[in-house]
Amino acid sequence: MLLEVSKLNIHFKSDRSPEPIHAVRDLSFTLKQGEMLGVVGESGSGKSITNMALMGLLPDTAIVRAEKANFNGHNLLNLKEKEWQKVRGQEIAMIFQDPMTALNPFLSVQFQMVETIQGHLKLSKKDAIDKSIELLNLVGIPSPKDRLKSYPFELSGGMAQRVMIAMAISTNPKLLIADEPTTALDVTIQKQILNLIKMLQEKNNMSVILVTHDLGVVSEYSERLQVMYAGEIVETGATADLVRHPRHPYTHALLASRPGAVVDDKKRIPKTPLPSISGIVPAFHQRPLGCQFNPRCQYMTHECQQGHIAIVGEGPQNDNFREYRCIHPIEEAIR
Repeated sequence: MLLEVSKLNIHFKSDRSPEPIHAVRDLSFTLKQGEMLGVVGESGSGKSITNMALMGLLPDTAIVRAEKANFNGHNLLNLKEKEWQKVRGQEIAMIFQDPMTALNPFLSVQFQMVETIQGHLKLSKKDAIDKSIELLNLVGIPSPKDRLKSYPFELSGGMAQRVMIAMAISTNPKLLIADEPTTALDVTIQKQILNLIKMLQEKNNMSVILVTHDLGVVSEYSERLQVMYAGEIVETGATADLVRHPRHPYTHALLASRPGAVVDDKKRIPKTPLPSISGIVPAFHQRPLGCQFNPRCQYMTHECQQGHIAIVGEGPQNDNFREYRCIHPIEEAIR
């Protein structure tokens, strides 16, 4: 197993509260070599915070604890900064949401790529430049030699994202974290970026954590799916099974809101409003008691407001094993 995380908890010190705010609660998951894990959930679900913790990039106000956070033989919670420099960027790489802010607008593409490559690989400047050209060509950037001389503000959003991907894969990482890599890109470019990530995953036998709001994306590209809500995993399992038979009301509501979704053999009548989930994800310092989704759930009962709701397993202990955090699981099928 490449990555094993057990009972990851993230707190933040805050002036709003005498006690640290509990942002991510008892997160447990694993990732195999060469596997793609899709992570979905609304903004505020804790997806990016979890990934930043795995990269050791959270601020000093964060308190990160876990029973286990092992990556390829490293205990991520015990790494010193010098040790992080060998893991971060070399073994674990990340594509950030907004390439226009992740790239330095004052430095050329060549400077940033060469700096990244030489920081992790023992290459001369000339060899690093040659590798940069090769990588830009691999990610589909035309005239890569000329593009090296460009500055980020001279690139389109799709081009800048491709540069970010090229930088991320420059050291052949074992794990690539793609944190909403298609944000603010048009649909055509989104498809190209996602196909590129999938191709690189298969070519390099690279593991990928794909974070997105789009269930259509993860259903097409990921092998396993993890649904997060308010800092907790509410459902996880094989993507095809989970998308067809969601058990948690939150997963069910997300899938039912897609255009063209068929719920329990009933297709939405054309030109009628799409189903939506009322309310918003609670802020970290305003969590409800019991099930975190209960204020927005149509199946909520008194039991849902009493104490912590444990995650339960279902099915055989193999790749199709399902887990969900609900005492009133859904029976309806979606397609």
